[in-house]
Amino acid sequence: MATWTTFAAQQPGLATAIRSLMQQYGPGLGYLATVRSDGGPRVHPVSPVITAEGLFCFIVDSPKRRDLDLDGRYALHSFPPEDSDDEAYLAGYAHPVTDIARIHRLAGDLRAEPHVDWRLYEFTIDVAMLARHGRGGATPLAANANARPAVQVWRDHAPSVEIVIGGAA
Repeated sequence: MATWTTFAAQQPGLATAIRSLMQQYGPGLGYLATVRSDGGPRVHPVSPVITAEGLFCFIVDSPKRRDLDLDGRYALHSFPPEDSDDEAYLAGYAHPVTDIARIHRLAGDLRAEPHVDWRLYEFTIDVAMLARHGRGGATPLAANANARPAVQVWRDHAPSVEIVIGGAA
């Protein structure tokens, strides 16, 4: 699993585009999918934080935090933009940050409320995906049924980017 920093160094253009979609409304906004204790999926809205140090999320005591503590697998999807159906997706493992100095530094930099029962997680990346649908929207609902998204996929085990135009990867 790559850190956000490693991924961004290998694929700066893709990382910038994904970060832009995750932070398009100011603070990060995304849908976090976790794995429940029974193996089923659970989806939650979250505010991911992308810094020069990595990809993080402050998570309060909740089902999503318990899911991450039991099984760190996650998938993170961007909120949809208002003017297109472009999307960003990341998947990998979430790891609790245990370095107290790092926790305090990030909490201070990001103005995390100190009196809330949150835990800081760093998300490593196995897969990153960006789909550009354009202003027409996602197919097959777009006005032009022949339009297909331009999809870029990066995988940590094969750090080149696969570009698929006209279909999903």
